Amino acid sequence: MSRKIVFINQATGYLTIDVINSFTADFDEIALITGSIRVQDIPLDKKIKVNLITRYNRGNAIKKSFSWLIGTIQIYFLLVTRYRKYDKFYFTIPPTAYLLAHRFRVPFVIYAYDLYPEALKSFGIDRNSLIYRWWAGRNRKVFTKAVRIFTLSEKMKSQILEYSDRDNVTVIPNWTAFTGMQRIRKSENRLIASYNLQDKFIVQYSGNIGQTHKVETLIFLAEKLRVYDKILFLIIGRGERLKTITSMIEEKKLMNCLVLPFRNDEDLFDSLCAADLAVVTLDDKTPDVSVPSKTYNILAAGLPIMSIAAEQSEISLMIEAHQIGKNFNKNDLSGMSNFILELSDSPERRDLFAARSMIASQSYTRSNAKIIRDVCLQYLN
Repeated sequence: MSRKIVFINQATGYLTIDVINSFTADFDEIALITGSIRVQDIPLDKKIKVNLITRYNRGNAIKKSFSWLIGTIQIYFLLVTRYRKYDKFYFTIPPTAYLLAHRFRVPFVIYAYDLYPEALKSFGIDRNSLIYRWWAGRNRKVFTKAVRIFTLSEKMKSQILEYSDRDNVTVIPNWTAFTGMQRIRKSENRLIASYNLQDKFIVQYSGNIGQTHKVETLIFLAEKLRVYDKILFLIIGRGERLKTITSMIEEKKLMNCLVLPFRNDEDLFDSLCAADLAVVTLDDKTPDVSVPSKTYNILAAGLPIMSIAAEQSEISLMIEAHQIGKNFNKNDLSGMSNFILELSDSPERRDLFAARSMIASQSYTRSNAKIIRDVCLQYLN
């Protein structure tokens, strides 16, 4: 009997591609339902049959939710009409796609990047709301029947197991898109040269700029450290609050801030290597449900990390375990300012954190995708 599997991810990036490609030798037919495919280094294997649906919208909560709803309807239609008898592998984009997985009577796997309904807290939706309680009820029905659930941390695992009556959860952290790449020196860095930043100590935020990313903290830090000409706050990204951040910089007349558009894939590693210190933010309303995937690219670029998150968040524990930087509460502007000044005044200390980041990055490579495959082969048809 031929082995068939369909993968579902509305926004397919390098992590999904690495996972799917690892299955090609073990299945006769492999399909992907997705709204977009973003290739950073290794393309999707030509064996994979791609079915396009509506793109994931990274805009405000309404646009994002609408794209999830339309995407889920399209996914369900394709699963019913074309892939009913295929094994199914759900990534949680959209987070609603897996909620009917148990109806197909075939083995299915869930890869939980984010955990809902817990993540709804960042939108101001609490445990007593109707949608929160409904979603929690669906999780109890679906999670127990999944042959395997993959997630990113032990804390996420413990939350998932609140919905499942058996231990069917495996923790596999994300990994970098830049395995094996060498850090680009500042003297050879295109971004540094383009903006004449050779003599700057660069504190960089690179990524989405939405309601939950707290990027304004960097503006407050820039205001506090504006007398230090050497220090530059570099904000690279896209999102619904980009205009707000730009306006704040203009109103405060901060000459120590530079805002640049989101980088193309071919420029991403170069832009990361331009930094001396990388900033990662995490919404303190949902501190345990995810680790930003860009963290692993930051490690591969050999950067110290300053995270702005709750004290016991997964990102803070990761930084502490590898000794690659420091975590701060979003209100601790003095602590963050002192840390930035400390690293800018002590290249040796900054380089120590950077070296540890490079070492840590070796634990987060695409070999993790093969581990996912090996585990799945024990449970799928």
